[in-house]
Amino acid sequence: MTGGAGYIGAHVVRAFGEVGLPTVVLDDLSSGHAQFVPEGVPLVRASVVDTAAVRAALAKHRVTGVVHLAGFKYAGVSVQRPLHTYEQNVTGTAHLLEAMAAEGVEQIVFSSSAAVYGTPDVDTVTEQTATSPESPYGESKLIGEWLLRDQGRASGLRHTSLRYFNVVGSGAPDLYDSSPHNLFPLVLDALTSGRTPRINGTDYATPDGTCVRDYVHVADLATSHVAAAQALASGAALDPVYNLGSGDGLSVRQIMTTVAQVTGIDFEPEIADRRPGDPARIVASGEAAARDLDWRMRHTAEQMVASAWDAHRRAHGTPA
Repeated sequence: MTGGAGYIGAHVVRAFGEVGLPTVVLDDLSSGHAQFVPEGVPLVRASVVDTAAVRAALAKHRVTGVVHLAGFKYAGVSVQRPLHTYEQNVTGTAHLLEAMAAEGVEQIVFSSSAAVYGTPDVDTVTEQTATSPESPYGESKLIGEWLLRDQGRASGLRHTSLRYFNVVGSGAPDLYDSSPHNLFPLVLDALTSGRTPRINGTDYATPDGTCVRDYVHVADLATSHVAAAQALASGAALDPVYNLGSGDGLSVRQIMTTVAQVTGIDFEPEIADRRPGDPARIVASGEAAARDLDWRMRHTAEQMVASAWDAHRRAHGTPA
């Protein structure tokens, strides 16, 4: 599992362990954490751009399938660092596929992103919605999907790509989101440091004027990775892409209100200007994934926030 020491990857590793599927993690720890990898799970510290290291890991551990979560995931930063983004996400995926072909590994689940859609012109995104990425990150994820498609045509590689939306929460108290760009850690960091969380823009064409996003719990996401890998291993037919979305969004202000309720910290968010390129609403249907990948929303907004808050406090030594 590439990127298995990261926030999402570590949850996927544990979900595999819960059903008795052995894993090996390959991660360069540029944003992951070695302590996220469970005891007994091998950790290979290497980058996916290092084809020789990937081949060695595949061979040594007799890998039969890959879940590819490694990558540079910051859409905003990718605009300033396009070459780095393409190297990690496009070149890295190409090298991984090269190593897999050399070692006879013929199935892969790919971590894609809602960023492939850009600013959709529909209320609810489906897998048939046109892709129009607006950042090097979104472009790199779409190219990754193309690489899998083309390698599948050329070699028979069995694959599927899971398009994530806003992944939040925690499935275990020792696993937390350490991203400096995601809403939940930004809000929780602000509260624990005595600052006031910020809302960027309150004049959008949404019910309360703030952006609406599709928030999904990381443990639910992990469960569908297990289902996808098991389906590929069994020879079941899967679609090339799936949206892991709720079908219903929450506004940024609704998240702030829920955070105040769950944490017991009463606050009124600061209001700032809109961020360039932020669409008013991105919500996706998860019907196809529900049909094929055991996808469903098992957590309420309150449970998402509470699990993230518990993990955040543990990581930062904040008393309950």
